[in-house]
Amino acid sequence: MRDQVRLATDIYRPADPQGNPATGKFPTIMVRTSYDKNNHVSFIRPVADFFTPRGYVTVLQDLRGRQQSEGRGQYFHTANVNEGRDGYDTIEWIAAQSWSNGRVGMVGSSHGGIVQNSASIEQPPHLSALWVDVAPTSAFTREAREGGAMGLHMFGALFLHAHDAPEIADNPVAKQRIAETLENMREIVWQTPFKPGHTPLTPVKNLEKILFHYYYDGTYNEFWSQECLDHSAQFHRMKDIPAVYSGGWYDPFAEDTSEQFTAMANKNKSPQRLLLGPWNHGGMKGDGTTYSGDVDFGEDVLWGDEVYNRHRLKWFDQWLKDYSTGVDDDAPVSIFVMGGGTGRKTWSGRLNHGGHWRNEQEWPPERTKKTSYYLRAGGSLGSEPGQVEGESASFTHDPAQPVPTIAANTGSFYEWVQPGEGLNMAYVPPRARMRQIVIEGGAHQREAPGIIGARPPYMALSTRPDVLVFHTEPLREDLEITGPVDVFLWISSSATDTDFTAKLIDVYPPNPDYPEGYDLNLADSIIRTRFRNGFEREEMMAPGETYKVRVSLPPISNLFKVGHRLRIDVSSSNFPRFDINPNTGEPLGRHTHTITAHNTVYLDRQRPSQVVLPVIPI
Repeated sequence: MRDQVRLATDIYRPADPQGNPATGKFPTIMVRTSYDKNNHVSFIRPVADFFTPRGYVTVLQDLRGRQQSEGRGQYFHTANVNEGRDGYDTIEWIAAQSWSNGRVGMVGSSHGGIVQNSASIEQPPHLSALWVDVAPTSAFTREAREGGAMGLHMFGALFLHAHDAPEIADNPVAKQRIAETLENMREIVWQTPFKPGHTPLTPVKNLEKILFHYYYDGTYNEFWSQECLDHSAQFHRMKDIPAVYSGGWYDPFAEDTSEQFTAMANKNKSPQRLLLGPWNHGGMKGDGTTYSGDVDFGEDVLWGDEVYNRHRLKWFDQWLKDYSTGVDDDAPVSIFVMGGGTGRKTWSGRLNHGGHWRNEQEWPPERTKKTSYYLRAGGSLGSEPGQVEGESASFTHDPAQPVPTIAANTGSFYEWVQPGEGLNMAYVPPRARMRQIVIEGGAHQREAPGIIGARPPYMALSTRPDVLVFHTEPLREDLEITGPVDVFLWISSSATDTDFTAKLIDVYPPNPDYPEGYDLNLADSIIRTRFRNGFEREEMMAPGETYKVRVSLPPISNLFKVGHRLRIDVSSSNFPRFDINPNTGEPLGRHTHTITAHNTVYLDRQRPSQVVLPVIPI
């Protein structure tokens, strides 16, 4: 790099029949990763083993401060100030090699997508095409501080980066402490407030420092506005090159993916593409699945590396080799509209929700009709606001008994399978021990054993006294919702600060496989009320005063079938998807106690709480 730090880089070159490096000049596919370039399953098999025999040089690189690269202590999860420059320097180094044709494309998911955007901002001359997958473009908005609450999946994610951190490579005590934390993540997430110097991340000081930015910094400050953490503010600087932005409705960054496509399509002259399936953070890749969580969408969504690479090869052959593959004639937007399935159990025991692919010319679709459904007394959801002055619904938020997260748009929230659970640890590498502690995707919204925070008698969330439920009558016509969803609530509280959550649900009627029906979560989010007027400053409430708040749900595409109900759930917690508000109004992450909050949602014509839905005419 320009500051003389050396980044460990593996180069895979096409070979002749005798196994020698083939003569000629080749385009390059580059992956820059924080997850170990030597990972056969994630990088060698699906990228190097696929692209290199097809006429590409493949370059896999460990990020600065990770694995075999130099720069120890300079790695701060995604807050790496050198990221864009390192990408630029690597790309230009590649282009100067004798085997390079001067064109470099980048691939990668999640953090591997972030580094693509970082490089694009620097505009290296030889960066020629991108495929950015499931990448957050603002660490503040959906990654770590959604609605002002901390997304606790980032607490879990930091331990994935800590267990193999170079800083503790020779510290078996620290490594064991990290391992024990990962084995007991279900208990550790309850141990708030976290305190600097007293977390298992303490030996990895650079990562513990980031944890407390994530945990304490609820306002949009200088930390969050760094270029490496807010790419959305730098879209105008990104290079005008062909790019695909892919993701899933159950990925936590569906909003980032779709908004980046829209911004780049409006700015750039080169082709931009958006691909959104019913996948979670990893469901598009690997071996592929037809389901997310407990919900199946059919064989048309079964991608995995085989299908994924076939599409990526067409993309890069067009722009790095000048082959005519037809991708320039494809529709700009391809989305999967969920819903329309049988509603019965598949052979594997999952809900058959179904769906179909559809092409669009823009995002959101131009024909979208923003339609308000009003929350009304008695739990109804209709086209007119309540008529009786003063109508409202109230509940109590007890931080000691939060509403459990059954399933959600989350990612990287892992625990390790513990010794004694049937695996021989002598043969199982650490990452093979990972499993999610929150279902990534959809599931019936009923508590059950094994769900964090669930308690006997394992109630349906709709029957909890701290969840307000509003639903339509059974639909007489199919209803398609495609796009972002906004929930506007008129609220008051006994506390100076509390949270309000909103969740969009597709309610199935009963059938022989699901005698009580099935409440399918589609999207959810939160607002911490001290940030109701924006994230530049905190504003506490006056107890009993009425305020309007907005809960911004990520985009979704779902067909609600005849006989189904569309439902909105409102509460004040969703744990462990988000940290629990202690309701005290103390500085974030530094509370000394908790109190219960008595929260009210107003439902009359003067204070019309409502959900604004992006309806697609059928």
